[in-house]
Amino acid sequence: METYGKILMIAMPLFLLLVVFEKWYGCRKGFDTVRTLDMVSSLSSGVTNSTKDVLGLSIAIISYGWLVNQIAMVHIQASWLLYVIAFFALDFAGYWIHRLAHSINFFWNNHIVHHSSEEYNLACALRQSISVYVKIYVVLLIPAALLGVPEKVIAVVAPLHLFAQFWYHTRHIGKMGFLEYIIVTPAHHRVHHAINPEYLDKNYGQIFIFWDKMFGTYQEEQANIPAVYGVTRPVRTWNPIKINFMHLWLLIKDAWHAKSWKDKLRVWFMPLGWRPADVAEQYPVYKIEDVYHFEKYDTPASKGFHAYLWAQLICMLLLVSYLFANVAMIKQLGIAQLFIYGGFIFVQVYALTELMDRAKYAWILEAVKNIACVAFIAQTGEWFGSNSISPIIAPIVIGYFVLSGIAVYYFSKTPIDPSARLYIVE
Repeated sequence: METYGKILMIAMPLFLLLVVFEKWYGCRKGFDTVRTLDMVSSLSSGVTNSTKDVLGLSIAIISYGWLVNQIAMVHIQASWLLYVIAFFALDFAGYWIHRLAHSINFFWNNHIVHHSSEEYNLACALRQSISVYVKIYVVLLIPAALLGVPEKVIAVVAPLHLFAQFWYHTRHIGKMGFLEYIIVTPAHHRVHHAINPEYLDKNYGQIFIFWDKMFGTYQEEQANIPAVYGVTRPVRTWNPIKINFMHLWLLIKDAWHAKSWKDKLRVWFMPLGWRPADVAEQYPVYKIEDVYHFEKYDTPASKGFHAYLWAQLICMLLLVSYLFANVAMIKQLGIAQLFIYGGFIFVQVYALTELMDRAKYAWILEAVKNIACVAFIAQTGEWFGSNSISPIIAPIVIGYFVLSGIAVYYFSKTPIDPSARLYIVE
């Protein structure tokens, strides 16, 4: 956990800088692909996902280390070749896990949040799941285990493999010549995120595109078919925590309402989007029929509210950075405090994105959270060990909670601008 937290301390500011640069560049070129509320939703999703990972809230059915010990046929000596093999093995496993998520109803819940943005930009790359508690990818690392690739090599390569998937989430880079035949490019991944019938369920590759060409899932981006992004059953919320469990909740309801016991069971394992006929008829779910004519989700937001969101985003990243930088110190205060901090981050994200959704109770949730945090500081005399760093941190954090509560109450009670409108795709 501590090592991953340190890695995130380096990666997180870099990702944010690139997201901001993309917005600046888009505005300069007259092609802004980054809507502020959508961006904050995406970055909030990244915050919850990284917090979950730092807290270690997932398990593997089979440990990779155990798998290596059981089935390794050879043991390659430490060299650059070992890391290359590990990278290819991870990419092969990633292709199939990705394809599985798009093929089976149950596994789609672990991936829907990544596709939920109706924009395509660097920020949406950070929309990652918090609903994966049981990891099955180790089973697909059998080729690496057979070659005896050590667990520590996989641990080093895995974050690099993940972060290398960030850059191609952009609409500002066109086709890239001969590289289109080798690696996943922005053009390839735009196809993957599109809901156009011609593009659906294509280009699952994460780093190398040749897996798609080998296994029949490749689709080239067509100039005459502009990609439209999102999911065909739009999520209609900025709240990434809700999005993470939205599909699971639909499956639970479908299984409950299905009359046939066979349907109650198979709804979980049928192809993505399948619903029992009787349930679909009695409990219809809105689905985009014409991808070129529908309303993108949007909520009214004044210039002041946009400024508040940028300020709140910076503060949230500072608070989560404190967690990542001080995991070991907070653990020394007791494992309970580590999870209390993690719970605070989740409530922080939930309250902020509910405000973005214009939920009437958002200010109440914000107030309860802020009062609880101030009470915690008053009781302990510090903000999770902050006095060992500087005694001024706790008063600053209290000031932040007070100002945040006032701002949220103000924006919650401010009338919605009647001139605001939803984005139309046409």
